[in-house]
Amino acid sequence: MRSEEEVKKILKEFLARKKGSVGLENEIFELKEGKTEFSYEKLYKYFSALSNEANLSECECAWLVLGVSDTGDAVGTQFLSGVGAFSECKLKVGNKTNNRISVREIYEISLDEKRVLMFEIPPAPHGIPTTADGIAYGRDGESVVALSDEKRERIAAQPRYFDWSREIVSDATIDDLDTVALEKARENFIKKNPRLANDVTGWSDERFLQQIPLLINGKITRAALVLLGKRETRYLLNPSASEIQWILKDKDGVMLDYYVGDGPLILEVDEVYHRVRNLKYRYIPEGTLFPEEVDMYEDYLIREPLNNAIAHQDYTLGLRIYLTEMPDSLVFFNAGSFLPGSVDAVLNATTPDERYRNPFLVKAMRELDLIDTAWSGIPKMFRMQKEKFFPMPEYSISEDCVSVTIYGKVLDKKYAEILARNGDLTLSEILLLDRVQKHQEISHEAAKHLRKLGLIEGRRPNYYLSVRVAQRTGQRAQYTVSHGLDKKYYCELILAGIDEHGVLSRQDINELLWKKLPDSYYTDSKKKRKIDNLLAEMRRRGTIISERAGNSFLWKRK
Repeated sequence: MRSEEEVKKILKEFLARKKGSVGLENEIFELKEGKTEFSYEKLYKYFSALSNEANLSECECAWLVLGVSDTGDAVGTQFLSGVGAFSECKLKVGNKTNNRISVREIYEISLDEKRVLMFEIPPAPHGIPTTADGIAYGRDGESVVALSDEKRERIAAQPRYFDWSREIVSDATIDDLDTVALEKARENFIKKNPRLANDVTGWSDERFLQQIPLLINGKITRAALVLLGKRETRYLLNPSASEIQWILKDKDGVMLDYYVGDGPLILEVDEVYHRVRNLKYRYIPEGTLFPEEVDMYEDYLIREPLNNAIAHQDYTLGLRIYLTEMPDSLVFFNAGSFLPGSVDAVLNATTPDERYRNPFLVKAMRELDLIDTAWSGIPKMFRMQKEKFFPMPEYSISEDCVSVTIYGKVLDKKYAEILARNGDLTLSEILLLDRVQKHQEISHEAAKHLRKLGLIEGRRPNYYLSVRVAQRTGQRAQYTVSHGLDKKYYCELILAGIDEHGVLSRQDINELLWKKLPDSYYTDSKKKRKIDNLLAEMRRRGTIISERAGNSFLWKRK
């Protein structure tokens, strides 16, 4: 609810523009005298007309003012002067309109010592014109008439959902946006659209924000305040919250440190990112003497869930976005349901799900290179964890919140070994194995499938992972030769060849290893891929480097 001072300011600014004959949107502001009475029938029609015009003008509300003449002079009104009259009026309007939409608030103010009523009228819902007694009304100049076909079609063509982020904040201006955040937004936009770099540097802030877009008809939207709003102007979004909180906890869940980011979220993501203790994790993959030393979390696996939380947060619930850092994992939380329904629906989708809670905000974040498109970030996070042999991201979904846990270390060595040995496992199979290592239930059919592959043992529900993968072929000895010793053995052969000749071509390496890779296990295509992987790993470890020689490469020690 607005304060009396705020409502008076709105009226006085309107009257000043009216008397000065400066461009005025009469479609969303109506003055009526109504000195003694005002017909409810007229009220219903004006409500419908102003609600529809507010929708078409993309305004957060429209105003019907009683007690002020067309010339802007206060004349006073006695309408709705009885006890409980305001509540009764709201009820009557709701009973006459479709979807029971009614007056948002009725304000009683004093203007030039005269009693004035201001009715705050919400815009029609997207895709549905507001009707009174079954008829949709609109404005035609100063007159209230049946809504024109053109206007009706414009409203009907709108998607039928409420986009909180698209709403205009009438009291906000460009000055309410953070200059550092604006500069960051320009940098990101140029990174995403390098061909426009020269143009962007010459654009005004208004031109740039309109391009993203974060402005509508030159007016500040909630999306603009979420991403770029100054800390001291966050009150303009009240009662909605636009904050990120980072919490550091120990293994027992005791909080060790915290930070509340209540500035422009485009900057707060960087601030929270740098607070995460992204330590090095060291482990030795199966079949090699080369230790892996990796960051617990890839940059993408911190930024993508954070930015996704911003994009899909239900800001109307008034909750913060949270990132809780545990010793071995990161837990991201945002308010609101998971629109695709389940993570499986996203991972298995053949076409992208284009539903978003805040589509206007999402579009801007895409333009600023903050999020991937069409839910593609989720499959990418799963693939990245798979490549490191780490546990899969874990989603917890309810009707009003979503949390995702990203693990920063191996939970079960057997799981990592199975992934390392079986590059042909499908994502569905890996997800099932992930559930087993986390001691989560799997179906009888899933267990039967994994048992057939030799990947699990035990009895329901106490399944556990098995490294007896060789039993799938019935040739344990051959498995040990072809897998248990392969990386060490083959890498040493390549290094020995380089030491003897100085450099080796790819053809030299193929001839060196080809016959040593068992035909009973490796097809020609698998042999080629095996050698590709060996060279890639040795180069990644810094053991060897390649140099271009014509159309091919020569390999030598680093």
